[in-house]
Amino acid sequence: MLLGIDTGGTFTDFYLIADDGSISVYKRPSTPDDPAHAVLDGLAEMSIAAEEVVHGSTVATNAIIERKGARTALITTRGFRDVLVIGRQNRAKLYDLSPRREPPLVPDELRLEANERLDHRGTVLQPLNGGEVEELLDRVQQAGAQSLAVCFLFSFLNPDHEQVVARAAERRGIAVSASHEVLPEHREYERTSTTVANAYVAPVMSAYLSRLEGELRARGVTRLRVMSSNGGSMSTQSAGRLPVRTAVSGPAGGVAGAFALAQAAGFERIITLDMGGTSTDVALCPGRILERDETSVGGLPVRGPTVDVLSVGAGGGSIARIDEGGALRVGPESAGADPGPACYGRGELPTVTDAQVALGRITPEHFLGGRMSIDSGLALKAMEHIGREFAQAKSQTPGTGDPRTAAAAVLRVANANMERALRVVSVERGHDPRDFTLVAFGGAGPLHACDLAAALRIPRVLVPPYPGVLSALGMATAPVVKELAAAVMLRIAPEKGAPTEQRRLELTRAELAERGRAELEMERFALDGLRLETVLEMRYAGQSYELSVPVEDLDPACFLPLFHEAHRQHYGHDNPSRAVEVVTLRVKLVLPAMAAAGLGGRRKRSPPRFDSGQALRSDSGQASTISRTGRMAARTDAHLEVWFDRGDGWGPVRTPFYERASLEPGRGLAGPAVVTQMDSTTVVPPAWRADVDERGNLIIVET
Repeated sequence: MLLGIDTGGTFTDFYLIADDGSISVYKRPSTPDDPAHAVLDGLAEMSIAAEEVVHGSTVATNAIIERKGARTALITTRGFRDVLVIGRQNRAKLYDLSPRREPPLVPDELRLEANERLDHRGTVLQPLNGGEVEELLDRVQQAGAQSLAVCFLFSFLNPDHEQVVARAAERRGIAVSASHEVLPEHREYERTSTTVANAYVAPVMSAYLSRLEGELRARGVTRLRVMSSNGGSMSTQSAGRLPVRTAVSGPAGGVAGAFALAQAAGFERIITLDMGGTSTDVALCPGRILERDETSVGGLPVRGPTVDVLSVGAGGGSIARIDEGGALRVGPESAGADPGPACYGRGELPTVTDAQVALGRITPEHFLGGRMSIDSGLALKAMEHIGREFAQAKSQTPGTGDPRTAAAAVLRVANANMERALRVVSVERGHDPRDFTLVAFGGAGPLHACDLAAALRIPRVLVPPYPGVLSALGMATAPVVKELAAAVMLRIAPEKGAPTEQRRLELTRAELAERGRAELEMERFALDGLRLETVLEMRYAGQSYELSVPVEDLDPACFLPLFHEAHRQHYGHDNPSRAVEVVTLRVKLVLPAMAAAGLGGRRKRSPPRFDSGQALRSDSGQASTISRTGRMAARTDAHLEVWFDRGDGWGPVRTPFYERASLEPGRGLAGPAVVTQMDSTTVVPPAWRADVDERGNLIIVET
């Protein structure tokens, strides 16, 4: 069996695919102090023995954000030790007169210089002295550094000097990250920043994966894979060596899972809304999953192919507060899993989840299938407190706060934060939201989806059968991806016919593909079904930034028109008479997950059955089967008062609650309604209608 596990800030999600394609899901609170505990406890509670596990981890991301990585040193070319401090001229807050930057991951005393130099063609100008290398490594060890980053000027064209330092460091037992392996591309600041970030988290990630892999093997798991930021998965060897490539693995898994389910349901153009306990991640997929070549982790630029996801600090655990000006703020601070929202009973922080509980949309008996107790009285008390603070800030006198009015205000502010993010990925990038379907998932996404769809005039909302664990689904079905790149720095004149350039590109692609195959075989993957994808990063001569263009034929007569078209779509103009520079060639080796049986075996799995005629694993381990016949069933005791915006203000509306497992394909329900299940809750507001399609998805539209 194949198991996807997504470790989030509040919950850890499990999505199990058996060999016959049947599905089981599970969800439990995360353990932020040691994420492995939630993983292992979940396996024990599910009472299953998975053959292969694909794991989305926040270990690398949290180590950078919380500055809890290894003590790291940097060896770079003489004169470039302060690249990390100088950075770029970009300002996150343009009008902040007193900006503050996070300190570099490598302190001043550990940024060392070697007297070596290459030119812009990779030719040696100043040879590297072996004796100097040993002296530098002595200083690294004497300073107590646990990891070393090596980044020399133009090493992406000639890695010889970096390899000398790396081999010498390895002989001493020092963990080392060399830029020609981490990011063999130009742009000195980004390459140095990415290499340093990799070195900073590599010891932490390696230790975590080694311990987790050992524990899983003791439980019968034959292989552990790790989700990467580009929507694929990698071996633990690759993840331990290049942990920076797992920086946004969770959001990438969510987009991959949402896009796969939406395609199966007949929707090619989607906007994803993944709202968890800490943040909300949104992405636009106009018929394909979009990637970008850089992301920011803890305020630091990290380059590498990444699913194009925008994150905002608006989750179920986002804390509501009154700022110094008397305005209501929600997030980005989160209560996380511990202490969690006030309704968890371990703290008093008012959160978005407490607002939903106070408005009757989440009830104690339905939360996490009734397995986790919540206290609606504590949620009301937290909302009353924030309402009283707001009233006092406005009148300057002690006030009384109505808890449900405060809860409605918290939801409006949280929705406004998410609405801005959705506008950024759609309207601000030239896409009309009315042409898309909003796919809502995460534990809290379906609670807010209809309000957000109405604000952006998105015509429909799709809620998958298991929205709360969809990121884990994306991980379980993620292909194995090996991505390699080489800097080519090739200038192509506008005239057609360039056999020399074509041969050079084909030779580079062949070398990268052969290296990738060898690495996959060394990592014990069977190569059945392996396919190659090629991407050229190109720009017009004289430009500073490139566009990534997928290509098949490396004849310039074939790929140059693709670049001109991409440039016109992205910038509104193109210039076919201008020379083009091919800066980087990327090769992606993709191995379908269902064909990659454990230990390189030849047995193939059945793909997951995305239909509603299968058994739904409940939190207690018992299965309840969705019937394909009979009428749609509602809980007889589940007509409760839920607060909605009724046009003349917020007020209670008598609302039926439905168990998701009782909703058969082809049936519909009119809003207001609340649909409950173990992993999430869906709210259908008044004047909306939800229909169940043949695959068990809820398709919600405004009537």
